[in-house]
Amino acid sequence: MKRKVTKAIFPVAGMGTRFLPATKSVPKEIMTLVDRPLIQYAIDEARAAGIKEFIFVTSRGKGALEDYFDHAPQLEQELRRKGKKDLLEALKSTNMESGAIAYIRQHKALGLGHAVWCARRLIGEEPFAVILPDDVISAEKPCLQQMVEAYAKTGGSMVAAMEVAPEKTSSYGILDVEEDLGSIVNVKGMVEKPVAGTAPSNLAVIGRYILSPDVLVNLNKMKTGAGGEIQLTDAIAAEIANGRRVSGYRFRGQRYDCGSKSGFLQATVAFGLARDDLRDDLSGFLREIVTLSKAAE
Repeated sequence: MKRKVTKAIFPVAGMGTRFLPATKSVPKEIMTLVDRPLIQYAIDEARAAGIKEFIFVTSRGKGALEDYFDHAPQLEQELRRKGKKDLLEALKSTNMESGAIAYIRQHKALGLGHAVWCARRLIGEEPFAVILPDDVISAEKPCLQQMVEAYAKTGGSMVAAMEVAPEKTSSYGILDVEEDLGSIVNVKGMVEKPVAGTAPSNLAVIGRYILSPDVLVNLNKMKTGAGGEIQLTDAIAAEIANGRRVSGYRFRGQRYDCGSKSGFLQATVAFGLARDDLRDDLSGFLREIVTLSKAAE
């Protein structure tokens, strides 16, 4: 019997150096994409997939992230007094009930695998999800929900996957595919950031995972891998070596790499154009910019 996935780990300990100076005082995860912080998109996706317990792996300087999910009685009282029901409703999604959320400190930046390992005592013997807030995925049905439905049929461990240009494979964990079944692929190996020209495929791992608790056991034994860090990819690959199933899932949706400035800007434009209240003004502005750019050439 496969157990339901009700716990999710959010690794948010990174310093966000690519967004300095903004991230000197503002955690990258609460930088806003239109009018919601990155972490809110991740939380909403987790909730849609049936996640009930949210585990944040943080580091020093992330206090604002914890405050974001706390109740704000004074603000709520003021909005209520002014009759701003729509804003009160918007705040509801930011509130977490007592006990639903936990914060674990990662004291040393030893990689994604180490960040996940830090949460091991809160996971126990259950399957769990991992969501990287930098990867924002726009989809009709949220990505993790798609994966949970597929996982109900496969069990084992599952990673979100998408095809990337061959020249970009050295920036990702890459799947070595045993059998391609369409949306689900059976995996016989995984390579973290392969040297250019050596990748076994162009199917890259994206920041959504559903993992067996056995992966945490593997992480107990892990040594540093690519980049001198403890790689989650290596611990998942060890599952294959141990004869357990690992699947890749080709999700339906558009992924934006909001860990990069260009990806963040692309996501801002895309999410802005998807909003009824912003579409007309923004599309008009973009047309004007393109026209001016062409005229200047």
